[in-house]
Amino acid sequence: MPERYKQLSGYRVMWVWVLFDLPVGTKAERKRATRFRNDLLDLGFEMVQFSVYLRHAWSREKAESFAQQVGGCVPEAGHVQVLFFTDKQYAQSQVFRGRTRPAKPDEKPRQLALF
Repeated sequence: MPERYKQLSGYRVMWVWVLFDLPVGTKAERKRATRFRNDLLDLGFEMVQFSVYLRHAWSREKAESFAQQVGGCVPEAGHVQVLFFTDKQYAQSQVFRGRTRPAKPDEKPRQLALF
């Protein structure tokens, strides 16, 4: 059967996840991290969390092409990881929202207590 007539399969359609940890200690590092985030958006990724982006791909080959494009945008410092999931695997994921976190302490103590 010709390639153009193949049906989309949940085992062939891919999701590309980009996870990263970039340094942001200096103004220049923050600028590079922001540029990387904007590059991901320009490549069609959407933000899931601040350092986690996601993109749909119709095939493994297209997913690998996206990964290569991401690789070309990576700043000199930091860690970037690209993960691939089939549509079937992604459909089994669970998302939880709306749970509140424990309250943070109001502030640091004003005086050091020694015992």
